[in-house]
Amino acid sequence: MLFGSSRRAAHPPTGIPHSATWPFDMMDRTLPEISADIADWSREQPRQFWDPGRKLLLAIRNYQAWRARRGLLPKLLCKLAVLRHRFWSVVTGADIPLTCRIGGGLLIPHPNGIVIHPAAEIGVNCLIFQQVTIGSREGPGVPLIGGHVDIGAGAKILGALTIGNHARIGANAVVITDVGPGQTAVGLIR
Repeated sequence: MLFGSSRRAAHPPTGIPHSATWPFDMMDRTLPEISADIADWSREQPRQFWDPGRKLLLAIRNYQAWRARRGLLPKLLCKLAVLRHRFWSVVTGADIPLTCRIGGGLLIPHPNGIVIHPAAEIGVNCLIFQQVTIGSREGPGVPLIGGHVDIGAGAKILGALTIGNHARIGANAVVITDVGPGQTAVGLIR
């Protein structure tokens, strides 16, 4: 059954007009396009106290903001951000460096096991699931990931390559060559 049990399909959610074929009517609607250029910072705002992925990103953003300033207070706030980053890194099991270049609006709903190379660049409004590795292979070069790229669980993006805007990387894919804008990569991509 589409969308779960038959009980759920019989009653449309609030705000949707009732019709006999409502689940199929929903598939015809297009969702608004998420920008690959303009960051949606509201995606990174913690929604509750225990929101490890967003709190880890908040610690990184705070560190980067205070590191650029001079004086005693910014230096102390940088140290506090480092401590918060270490705490949330241990909680999540993620290895996301404080100095990495991440565009705004990154979503990491399940941040456990994410590893990002310090020199890798990630565009705006990306989505990264658990156990993703973004790093280097033999020799120099790290990935450059465009805007609004969805990366599935367990994917490995390795080497000097470019992932285009609005691309999708499937779960457990191993990407070692470029992926064009709007393309989907699954399996071993060489």
